[in-house]
Amino acid sequence: MRQKRAKAYRKLMSLYALTFGFRQPYQVLVDSHMCKDAIVRKIDFVKQLGIVLQGTVKPMITQCCIHELYLQGKEQQPAVDLAKTFERRKCNHREAIPGDECLSSVVGETNKHRYVVATQSQELRQKLRAIPAVPIVHNNRSVMILEPPSDTTLRAKALEEEKALHPTAPEAAKLPAAAPTEPPKKKKKGPKGPNPLSVKKKKSNAAATTKETPAESKAVVGEKRRREDDDGQSEATHVKETGHKRKRRRKHAASSSSTNAAAEQT
Repeated sequence: MRQKRAKAYRKLMSLYALTFGFRQPYQVLVDSHMCKDAIVRKIDFVKQLGIVLQGTVKPMITQCCIHELYLQGKEQQPAVDLAKTFERRKCNHREAIPGDECLSSVVGETNKHRYVVATQSQELRQKLRAIPAVPIVHNNRSVMILEPPSDTTLRAKALEEEKALHPTAPEAAKLPAAAPTEPPKKKKKGPKGPNPLSVKKKKSNAAATTKETPAESKAVVGEKRRREDDDGQSEATHVKETGHKRKRRRKHAASSSSTNAAAEQT
């Protein structure tokens, strides 16, 4: 068997084991068609089953399937001998019925006994695909194949995973009762206030009194200009009357004259 196929079969059997509880040795129900095909193709049936199912196997056959082989005469004696090596599975049928009907009745609607079915019958395989968690094995020429899971099996797997997420009834009874939660309060819609970071701070009264108003500063500047203008006019009238400019007294001259006057008094 190729490594890729063996890996796929191992993954598939782990799905059946983890989700539906399949355990080794796997119980394999074999029908009469599979026994005849194994003899014709000269397959080591039990060994091939173990390779495909990736574990130990326990082949089983019902009395109805063996009776079906007996009815086909001495030509199928090798198939009968192969079937006698398998474990006998009681089907509780007083009168023998066709092998397909017998196996479908043994598997039931839920396959509670976790059987793997090895069959070459197309009709039986079609019926078993409608039952969840039934691995099906058949021969394709000289190669034994494990069929992929059916849609019913995948749906059952999804339901099992969903149940595992929720507590069971005994576990739910042990859990403390949750307090009723209040519905969230609705926010009132309306005009929002201004951004506090963008609002200017109010000036205090003391700061307002200490600072001069623009009008007062303008008045002071105006008076200074008038003084300068008056000095300029008085200087011009003095030049007209006397014919020369008025001399300005320097500070150091004024200080020297004051010291001279003090010396004379002494």
